[in-house]
Amino acid sequence: MKTWNYMGAVALLLGGLAMAPGAARAGEISCKMTFSLSGWSVFYKTASGSGTVHCSNGQSMHVKLRAKGGGLTFGKTRIDNGIGKFTGVYDIHEVLGHYANAEAHAGAVKSAGAQALTKGNVGLALSGKGEGWNLGVSFGAFIIEQ
Repeated sequence: MKTWNYMGAVALLLGGLAMAPGAARAGEISCKMTFSLSGWSVFYKTASGSGTVHCSNGQSMHVKLRAKGGGLTFGKTRIDNGIGKFTGVYDIHEVLGHYANAEAHAGAVKSAGAQALTKGNVGLALSGKGEGWNLGVSFGAFIIEQ
């Protein structure tokens, strides 16, 4: 009889320890964005589009997207069915704002790309496939607005 009591206590203790690391991160949520974006560049780069952010806590939000910047860049591009993955998010509204952006790009007709952006503690990894032509190096901002 005592063996079962000890085994039960050990099971509860191990179960509690296994959940402890998750409890420390309980506030962080997983958020993903699907988006479309199109734009052009001739020294100055601009693009606009829209998307939807969905988070693991059930929150979702439609967003407007803008990219702007400059550098030695030329081209015209369009991304459909792009994916963005956020890190360091505790509330869906933290995805809004200006993200720092630096990129080198080259593509013709069909192209694919990926970028990692930051805004304070929030990170955003973008990936997508699209069409167009582009060449250059640019710096600027990727902006997500409601």
